Amino acid sequence: MKKIKKSLLIILGLLVALLSIFPLFWMALAGFKPENEVLGIPFRFFPTTWDFSNYATLIQDIEFLRSMGITFLGAVIFTILVIFVNSMGAYVFARLHFPLKNFLFIYVIMTMFIPSMAILIPSYIVVAKLKMLNTLAVLVLPGVASAMNMFLMRQFYLNIPTELEEAALIDGASRFKIYRHIFLPLSVPVFVLVGIGSFLGFWNALIWPIMTISNEKMYQIMQYLAYFRSAQATEWAMIMAGSTIAAIPTIILFAIFQKYLIEGIKLSGIK
Repeated sequence: MKKIKKSLLIILGLLVALLSIFPLFWMALAGFKPENEVLGIPFRFFPTTWDFSNYATLIQDIEFLRSMGITFLGAVIFTILVIFVNSMGAYVFARLHFPLKNFLFIYVIMTMFIPSMAILIPSYIVVAKLKMLNTLAVLVLPGVASAMNMFLMRQFYLNIPTELEEAALIDGASRFKIYRHIFLPLSVPVFVLVGIGSFLGFWNALIWPIMTISNEKMYQIMQYLAYFRSAQATEWAMIMAGSTIAAIPTIILFAIFQKYLIEGIKLSGIK
């Protein structure tokens, strides 16, 4: 009976995996199809004639490659800052004792329940007055502090044995030294979890870049693809090719950090 149950679970898992990967696989193949086959009837999963021109055109498109590069650079900087800033805040709320600590933590958590759309206009007014429009800073800085990421890291830090910290305090280590030499090396799983989420959030951002970036040389990849879809609305094969190339960095990221990602999800549970 256990073997049958295990076999059914494996089959179900494979079915879910196939259904999940089907749209991505079809998108990649659609980039190799002639234009009239992408949305043609009857439906063809594989192209009748393999056309490599769509991918070749994009690879040679300087603006597309520049958009990929700028977005990747911004995503890396954003991810590093998110981990650094939120991990310090998480350590403070997890280990330090100070007046109004619980109140301040609740105040931080309350920001998780404010819809991002509700603060778009005020945020735009702020960055406009600070003259940050059309800069990398306007894409990176506003979203660095995150209540969700701080909460996840705090839950992780609560599970670290206090004996390690107490021993370091007895040896005369400062709080920052404890954070740097004890907590940071033990935080790889949760850092991967938060880092991948932050990287994907920056990479897939569309509305904020459209609002704050009007310089074509600073276009983010999703912003560029949105413009491309508007300008080339009938060239679906080219659109599918561009979307496939844009998805490659995120797929590689998941493939490299999959092990740590799963571990981070397990270890960041509520204590």
